[in-house]
Amino acid sequence: MLWTNLIRVSVPSTALAMPLRRWLPGMLGLALIWGSSFLFIKVGVSALHPFWVAFGRVASGAAALLVVMAIQRARLPGTPAAWAHNAVVSVVGIAAPFTLFAYGEQRVSSTLAGIWNSVTPLVVLPLAVFAFRTERMTTRRTVGLALGLVGALVILGVWRGIGGSSLAGQLMCLAAACCYGVSIPYTKRFVAPLPHSGVVMSACQLIIASAVLAVAAPLVSGAAPEVSSLPWTVVGAVVVLGAVGTGLAFVINMRNIRLVGASTASMVTYIIPVFATVAGVVVLHEHLQWFQPIGALVVLVGVAVSQNAFRRRTVVVADPGLPGGPAIEPQAHTDPADGRTCSTCRQR
Repeated sequence: MLWTNLIRVSVPSTALAMPLRRWLPGMLGLALIWGSSFLFIKVGVSALHPFWVAFGRVASGAAALLVVMAIQRARLPGTPAAWAHNAVVSVVGIAAPFTLFAYGEQRVSSTLAGIWNSVTPLVVLPLAVFAFRTERMTTRRTVGLALGLVGALVILGVWRGIGGSSLAGQLMCLAAACCYGVSIPYTKRFVAPLPHSGVVMSACQLIIASAVLAVAAPLVSGAAPEVSSLPWTVVGAVVVLGAVGTGLAFVINMRNIRLVGASTASMVTYIIPVFATVAGVVVLHEHLQWFQPIGALVVLVGVAVSQNAFRRRTVVVADPGLPGGPAIEPQAHTDPADGRTCSTCRQR
């Protein structure tokens, strides 16, 4: 998912409390779209090679965002540096995880794939601390990571023994989450400072990812099948997965960030596994082992602890009576664990 792009916005001196009805529907809608994406991947791989599912997804997403750019009269980046940094994100944060999730869902349920996606924030933190040095490790964050590791082991059901195709599929989904974990701090460090909007950056990334997969897919899986020979459900799933689950979803995410800030908007991570589970069980009649949702809950608690999500938050917004007024985020605050300005505020 392209939730890695940060939107830099200004904060006016006067702001009013944001009513839930303004931002909660968008948050739930985004969780529904991203949670359902795992269902569409499952449908896609029923008749398509994982590489072609990933290609169809990014190509449809790129087309959707290019339409948005045309409406906004925006232009793609014109500097080599912007394309180079976006190329890294395209390969590590889009082409690789999209393909890995598709491969994983050949072996595990869409529900389990959605659960594994929830570990992404726990992968981001150590990389941000030790590799990109954009964060600082604290006792609270260490406890959160430890809880996340316990949750991951519970999801795997390690006491039952490991092995088989299910384990391979789960490891592929975990590897996809790790790819997101690499691309997110890289984006914060090298892509966020670039003078382009999130829509433009995402369109650039999807265009590059489409080109990469257009070359890789035939080499790995052979020529693309005739669209007319595919079930309409598969074609529709891949198009919806790209245009809605990748393209439109980012536009909604950007709106959420502008309304309530990146930190609050990121809480969608906690809701996605719920929708992924409901979609898989209700639509595909998938079954969960009793320990998998318990492990997911432990992972999400670990994420919440590491991000200090249990603190009280104040959400602010510009006067809604000012059409076109500046989008804002909550005022900068300090992290009670280390006394420094929080990472989200530092990225504005």
